[in-house]
Amino acid sequence: MTLEAFISSLCLWYTSTDVETEHQKADIVFLLDGSDNMKPNERLILEFVTDFVKKLEIGPSKAQVALVRYSTEPTADFILNKYSLKEDTLNHLSNVKLKGGGSVNTGRAIDFVRNTVFTASSGSRLQQGVPQVLILASGRKSEDDMLRPVGMLKNAGIVLFAVGVDSADRFEMEQFAPGAWYFLKEASDFPLVRQQLLSATASLSGSVSPGIALSKYIVFLIDGSDDVRNTFSAIREFIANLVQSFDLDHEQDKVAFVQYSNNAEISFSLDSYATKDDVLQHIASLKPKGGRPQYIGAALQFVKDKVFVSNAGGRKNEGAKQILVVLAGGRSRDSPRGPATALKRGGVVILAVGSRQSNSAEMQAISSDTDYTYSVPDFVNLPRIQQLLMRRLTGMKSQEMTEGKDECLKVTYIHSAVKSVYTLPISYFLQVCQTSMFQNIKPI
Repeated sequence: MTLEAFISSLCLWYTSTDVETEHQKADIVFLLDGSDNMKPNERLILEFVTDFVKKLEIGPSKAQVALVRYSTEPTADFILNKYSLKEDTLNHLSNVKLKGGGSVNTGRAIDFVRNTVFTASSGSRLQQGVPQVLILASGRKSEDDMLRPVGMLKNAGIVLFAVGVDSADRFEMEQFAPGAWYFLKEASDFPLVRQQLLSATASLSGSVSPGIALSKYIVFLIDGSDDVRNTFSAIREFIANLVQSFDLDHEQDKVAFVQYSNNAEISFSLDSYATKDDVLQHIASLKPKGGRPQYIGAALQFVKDKVFVSNAGGRKNEGAKQILVVLAGGRSRDSPRGPATALKRGGVVILAVGSRQSNSAEMQAISSDTDYTYSVPDFVNLPRIQQLLMRRLTGMKSQEMTEGKDECLKVTYIHSAVKSVYTLPISYFLQVCQTSMFQNIKPI
């Protein structure tokens, strides 16, 4: 079957189904890079936002919109509950200009949006189950850290999309919105991407349930034997950097730390601390427990019996995602397979990090998936995998929220007229098939 015939059959199937595409309720925030880099595309970006809003039904019981511009510092033009009429929203947008500026702090702007705009006092309806959406328009790479703020947004249940123009960093877009970002090269890209975003945000209606599966409970099981004594400070720093991306101050996430060698010991449990600062202070003070040899199997059994349990702060029955990160600096004297299997059957997702001294087969047997296995020559090289592991940990939230929906099946295609590549959930792709854009779809 040719690509064109395949797409035609998909379109025929899709048009025969009853798919809801109208917006009912959603809180949508536009975060616009207003730096000097965006000036050449100012008209197109502002028209993009305006035309998007024109397609919405605005009101307290329908869609709400907010606009934030940023360069060095963010500024809220209007918050979610500022306007209850589309006409008032459009009038404001007609007078907006990009603020200008030579530097770009996207991380700071994301924090501002989370703390100032996605709040009940600003009109957020998260607690009523209304989808929360952030659409970032970026023209260049951020000069500050984005990973931690992005992780906290995802932890809060906010759905992220990104639109890149001009000198936007594609890797950064993927970090912000994996599989849900678009790069615009020409003016003719804008209508297509606008329609895709409208379809994407419309499909979110009713998909958010406050308080369910919005928490991550992460246990670090660390080799503290004599074999890692010289690299333990690198382990501490690595874990502290990961913890920075978790939302520990709002009771969303919890962290525990366990060391093992010939036996296992809890440094602190899931319910020990209520703030990120307290967790980081404890991590900074940790020293290797010492001893040898390593018994990883017994350590995994210890975590199952003593850490992921309700009397130590475990919350499996309340929908919290249970995650175990294992760092092994050597081979195990016992078999880890049985305890690892028991943990996984109990709903624990296991990520395994090994060094050249550890056994790669053991690491793969421990982890929940081969993609969840990582290796470094030595633990001083842990920074090499830090961003990969951080994206994996923060990305588990968004995968959970779309599990079972058609968004799990994606299509990658190239729009040959503008040479732009898109990766889309199949439902959005098939809506494009019904437009005149269909003639420009080619295999890649």
